[in-house]
Amino acid sequence: MTRFPHDQFAKEYFEELLCPLGGLETSLDVPGEMRQIDVYFTPTSTATSYAKQLGLLGQLATTPAIFEPFRNAVTPSQIRSCIAKLFDLHANIERSAKRENRKVSESQLPWLWILTPTASSALLDGFGFRPMSNSPELTGVYVQASYQKTGLVAIHQLLQTPQTLWLRILGKGRVQTLAIEELAALPGENQLRDNTLELLYELQAHLNANQIVETEDRELIMALAPLYRQQINAAIQQGIEQGVQQGQRRILESFLQERFGELSEQMLAVVESLSVLPTQTLTRLLLQLSQLETDELALQQAQRLMVETLLKFRLGELDEQLTQRVDSLLALSPQELKEVLQRSPELSREQLLALLADLFG
Repeated sequence: MTRFPHDQFAKEYFEELLCPLGGLETSLDVPGEMRQIDVYFTPTSTATSYAKQLGLLGQLATTPAIFEPFRNAVTPSQIRSCIAKLFDLHANIERSAKRENRKVSESQLPWLWILTPTASSALLDGFGFRPMSNSPELTGVYVQASYQKTGLVAIHQLLQTPQTLWLRILGKGRVQTLAIEELAALPGENQLRDNTLELLYELQAHLNANQIVETEDRELIMALAPLYRQQINAAIQQGIEQGVQQGQRRILESFLQERFGELSEQMLAVVESLSVLPTQTLTRLLLQLSQLETDELALQQAQRLMVETLLKFRLGELDEQLTQRVDSLLALSPQELKEVLQRSPELSREQLLALLADLFG
């Protein structure tokens, strides 16, 4: 589990959105004191239609740029640190050019864009930030004097328009929740929509894994939950339709391989037995499996859940005695487990318990 899920999300998000427009590095070390740049972007593409699709973010990415996204409101100390990284990078670029006997124009030096969920008037005034433009479309975008090459985006001030959507995704609280709703409402064939939602689902999983979840993170999780369920249901439905040709077993096997990697012989034995489940039961099982993490403990939970689902389907319900026997079943060799599960349709509850008693003494 990543220690800083929002930082990781922001870096992967920029990588997803900006790579078609140029080169991108994350966690870039800069000379001088031990400092890292979150995202360093260098435009190389002339894909103007794609840049236009990114709206305001596409405009900021027309020149070399450092992007420093903050989950919480940026502080004066953090702004000074960002500016120091920018000037260290400028100095490094100019030193390299001098060694290679070439000149560096002002346009080749990267800008710094600080992305903060909120920014007070006192903070903006203290650093001499002024509105980048009088245009309403650029409300919330501030810059310092031109040679400073430093800008700040106060995400909470951005207008709620398609042009600002890709920056508002990095906001916080209600601003971010509304942006996610707008993202989900985009056409289903929009690849940026799908890829961004995938990154958000990964962020959701990381946040769910935290023992202590902040209120705003909990709101984010709640906003993503129905979208995730819709995606799972759509994927399940698509898989079920394909299952007319390939069978229920292949659907479940493919789903588990995608989530947990290569399946053990024991897991395959369970999967084979589950191929008889009705579509509705399989759909419910896949949805439950999708809620699990992807670590070793989750894999064990998945095996147990699948066996319990099969036994409930065969016997109607599981009492305490049968539930306790699930662990015993999972302790069997793959071949023994397969044989027991395959025989389960012809066994009553008492016969199944007797069979397990014979196996374990």
